[in-house]
Amino acid sequence: MYVLQQLPYLQNRPRALQDRVFQKLFEAAEIAKFTPDEKSKYEESLKYYRDLKNVVDTSFDEGKAEGKAEIALQMKLKGMDSNLISEITGLSIEAIEKLK
Repeated sequence: MYVLQQLPYLQNRPRALQDRVFQKLFEAAEIAKFTPDEKSKYEESLKYYRDLKNVVDTSFDEGKAEGKAEIALQMKLKGMDSNLISEITGLSIEAIEKLK
């Protein structure tokens, strides 16, 4: 209750109120006092950030999968057993057998 009552005056928060939970509360309070224009720009920037993060995450996951397939192919070409390749890479034996 103290936090809510004193929110406008808490630029330098007491040490006890510097935890992550309280940090989120203060961030939410800052956003709540945005003007409609500021809020619109904030939401637009969040959307842009999330879209960009999704692209990066997807690219990372795809690159990781391609890397595993390339390593599995090299192991297969060296004559390693498909079961061992599967165990090492995490790829299914069916996926390994399809590699060329």
